[in-house]
Amino acid sequence: MDTLVGLLPIILMFVIFYFLLIRPQQKKQKKVQQMQADLQKGDRIITIGGLHGTVHAIDEGSLVVTVQDGTQMKFDRSSVREKLNQD
Repeated sequence: MDTLVGLLPIILMFVIFYFLLIRPQQKKQKKVQQMQADLQKGDRIITIGGLHGTVHAIDEGSLVVTVQDGTQMKFDRSSVREKLNQD
């Protein structure tokens, strides 16, 4: 019984860390992965490096992004940080 009482604070700390740090990060990561999987041609995006552009073509694991002056660059899907609203 004493060992259980001694381990209770450590178990409690793990549970608190899980609900305050680990779980929200997993939810955020899942949301970003879903957004990257749902990308379509014509979507306006921002890459992790800060490049703003429009998706020109999509491949299995990569996409071609067109920037304002017409330049096209190829990126991995995982390099997309966010999708901008079309409105």
